[in-house]
Amino acid sequence: MKIKSSSLLILLLLLLFVSKTNSQNYQLGKVTVAELNEKVHPTDSSAAAAILFKKGRTYFSYNKDVGFSANHVCEVKIKIYKKEGLKWADQKVRFYIGYDNLNEDRLEFSDAVTYNLENGVIVKTKLENQGSFKKKINKYWKEKAITLPNVKVGSVIEYKYILKSENIVKFPDFDIQYEIPVNYFYYKTEIPEFYIYKPILVGGIPLETESKFVTGSQTYDNQYNQTNSFSYRQIDAFYSGKNVSALTEEPFVNNIENYRGQIKHELERVRMPEQPVKDYALTWEGVAKTIFNDNSFGKELTQNNFLIDDVKRLLGNVESQNERLNLVFTYVQNRMNWNEINDYYTDKGVQKAYADQTGNVAEINFILINMLKLAGIDANPVLVSTIENGLPVYPTRTGFNYVIAAAEIDGKQILLDATHKYTSPNILPLNVLNWKGRLIKKDGTSIEIDLEPSSPSRENFNMLVKIDNEGKMNGQVRILRTDYDAYRFRVENSGKTQGSYLEKFEEQLGNLNISNYKIENQKSNIKDPIIETFAFISNSQSEIIGGKIFLNPLLFFTRTKNPFNQEVRTMPVYFGYKSQEKYNINLEIPEGYTIESMPSKIKVASENNDLVYTLNFLSEGNKIQINCTNEINNSIFAAEQYKGLKDVFQKIIASQNEKIVLKKI
Repeated sequence: MKIKSSSLLILLLLLLFVSKTNSQNYQLGKVTVAELNEKVHPTDSSAAAAILFKKGRTYFSYNKDVGFSANHVCEVKIKIYKKEGLKWADQKVRFYIGYDNLNEDRLEFSDAVTYNLENGVIVKTKLENQGSFKKKINKYWKEKAITLPNVKVGSVIEYKYILKSENIVKFPDFDIQYEIPVNYFYYKTEIPEFYIYKPILVGGIPLETESKFVTGSQTYDNQYNQTNSFSYRQIDAFYSGKNVSALTEEPFVNNIENYRGQIKHELERVRMPEQPVKDYALTWEGVAKTIFNDNSFGKELTQNNFLIDDVKRLLGNVESQNERLNLVFTYVQNRMNWNEINDYYTDKGVQKAYADQTGNVAEINFILINMLKLAGIDANPVLVSTIENGLPVYPTRTGFNYVIAAAEIDGKQILLDATHKYTSPNILPLNVLNWKGRLIKKDGTSIEIDLEPSSPSRENFNMLVKIDNEGKMNGQVRILRTDYDAYRFRVENSGKTQGSYLEKFEEQLGNLNISNYKIENQKSNIKDPIIETFAFISNSQSEIIGGKIFLNPLLFFTRTKNPFNQEVRTMPVYFGYKSQEKYNINLEIPEGYTIESMPSKIKVASENNDLVYTLNFLSEGNKIQINCTNEINNSIFAAEQYKGLKDVFQKIIASQNEKIVLKKI
């Protein structure tokens, strides 16, 4: 029998299609020899592992006692390429248990299997029950974990879990991007027509979507143990995508979770038959009012009788409101100890927390608010989301996880957080500087406020330096740090002895020899700037070549590397707060030398002057004065601004690494 060439081509194409279809079998238990033989990821050779597929399904069930519940099924298949990828054998899933009126969520793993290739044969190792464990994270969350057995480089692992929840207001996030590539993802939701959800796609991952109406049905047992059923219209929605690149860490990122590819769902409206429509579409004002009306919030802001005597004793005859605020703030900050629990609701209540001298964020800052009110100062709570909690970009009660205080004196607003020991008025913990907060007044109304500091924090470096004819330097340095630069310094060095700090500091500055070191306001007077003074000797800040002395203009404060070295940036650049660095260096050159050349003066700026850098020189006789300023006038730069930011930093580094050249007369 002869086959024509055209028929043969069609047959080959059909075989290729079938082969390709079989190689993309997105089902658990369908592991191939080719998958086990694969040594590197096809598109990312650096990947330690890859998610071959992730499939999710959300569907509803019904019983007469609870009504509708949500079931979330997830199936995952992972390939291990390198030793670093072995950690993917450990899988953890958190689930919520902190409901007031619902039963806690339930989670079960199943179908956890490891596949290896041994002598050309696929060997399958199942996870036994003892391979999983559960632990309580806190009163709101539990976690269930598994460790897949016999995992080695080359293995393929897979598992499945189902999360059953009576919470239908918000589905768990369906992640579609990880620290390793994702070859394929698929998520299907099957939602009865009674519920209208808002899907939210985060991360800008390309995906295909489709939705359609179908017929849904439920079967349940009534109160007489009889089986009943009913049908309804159902909306089936599908989300799928391929070849999702790994989510990689980039410098100066506030919270990488803000940019992870995810599919979210939140309930907007319920339209049950013969019942009024229930609207869940929230506004920030509605969220704030709901939180305020909870007894663990609004009521606790009226509990102040137990504080009256202490406030009177504390304030005495002090009339100034600013002094009163500072006295109250310092008192609460020193008396109370934070139990490291973030919440905008109280747990044991402000009175018990005050007696115990320990409490969560809400209890400590509510005590502060109540004492400020007794002191005659207008004070209100401000709901915020910490950086770890993400950006609250759409109205939701879970968008907030923290509460601070706002006081108003002479029309000026002062933000306060007494939970941390190095904060001060208008200096908040760094993880609280996260976009916007919502101030709630006593009538339950609210307004949005900006958490970003309006004025820059400053670091000023003043130096008097002498250099001898062998290039050896000695001099005096004074460093002044204000506001958030001072706060960051206090936090980062709170647990260090002066000796260990100086050892590291000398190393960072090119192995200086530091003496006569003094520091002011590190652990007291924390509203004031931190001031460091010291003398130094250095043998390593200059080079002598051909009888000439070469040195960098900023000496041991010279930048040598650009922190922005990626070709493309996908996430915004986050500096945390506005800042200003100033260097004032007075350099005395050795006798018998003169200046042969100095770097060019320079001023560079990014678009809109969000970043401005200047370097100036003035010389007279044997003295050189060097002035350098680096201003960051915006706390966050969009990814689209990255190239301009990178270019400015490159010019900064180039200018600081040009040499001052001294020659013998």
